[in-house]
Amino acid sequence: MNVSGMVWAGTLVAMTAMLLVDLFIVGRRPHEPSIRESSIWVGFYVGLALLFGAGLWLTSGASVAGQFYTGWLTEYSLSVDNLFVFVIIMARFGVPRQYQQKVLLIGIVLALVMRGGFIAAGAALISQFSWVFYIFGAFLIYTAVNLARQGEPDEDEFSENVLIRWSRKALPISKDYDGAKLTTYQAGKRLFTPMLIVMIAIGTTDLIFALDSIPAIFGITQEPYLVFTANVFALMGLRQLYFLLGGLLDRLIYLSYGLAVVLGFIGVKLVLEALADNQLPFINGGEHVGWAPHIPIWLSLTVILGTLAAATVASLVKSSRDRRRELADARR
Repeated sequence: MNVSGMVWAGTLVAMTAMLLVDLFIVGRRPHEPSIRESSIWVGFYVGLALLFGAGLWLTSGASVAGQFYTGWLTEYSLSVDNLFVFVIIMARFGVPRQYQQKVLLIGIVLALVMRGGFIAAGAALISQFSWVFYIFGAFLIYTAVNLARQGEPDEDEFSENVLIRWSRKALPISKDYDGAKLTTYQAGKRLFTPMLIVMIAIGTTDLIFALDSIPAIFGITQEPYLVFTANVFALMGLRQLYFLLGGLLDRLIYLSYGLAVVLGFIGVKLVLEALADNQLPFINGGEHVGWAPHIPIWLSLTVILGTLAAATVASLVKSSRDRRRELADARR
């Protein structure tokens, strides 16, 4: 793709405008969104992503649109996995429901900034060193194995990282929240509220997930514009999706295994592409590996969509069976 500076500028302006609208809505009336409100906004952002992909299809062809859709679906799935950790953080720090929107919005802004930096760094590395695909691929396979072993995290497994523990000790923190404010006055002294600790927890979580998601999207496409827009559309609407899914997150018990399969598949795809373009002297004498196949984008999309659909259906079926069994046991 040959993306002009004007297109990049227009994309950034549009993204900023959407964030400002979100910020205005949250700041004007902090509340817990209803299912109807959340459904409308999630549908709106998903519709925008589909329309954007259709525009790419018309202007740049089916291959580019396919890369965007596959990358967006992958990033959207990984973003849903983020919600499990967000739920744990909110519960662990007792964030009032009406102020969770602001926490999520700031978390999304932090994620966009971090991912933007990682995208720029990843694109620069790939343009200079094709062997970086070996590292990305190995990292995704390693992450997939760990995710399959651990499953979805729960509150008992959540441990505060070094930065959170340091913040608790070094900063003057009040015991109670003061709305959604980061600072408050108590006895004439300015103190930080627990909301600051929550923001730090969300920010460090975003950093960890960015380390997974960026190599994954580069396994789908190496076009920086597609990588960036797929991430933007995956994160937009995540705040409303958090409230829409609600208790449904607890029922997606096999989602982590589905994501593990997806990450493992993309990791293998990256390694195969690295072998096909190999320039490392200690692998095949520095020559390209002829047997390494190229996995087409349609196959990647089919595998990713099929895996996520199977994991979701299996999760809901298993949850329904467990719930019926619990009800039957309670009646005895």
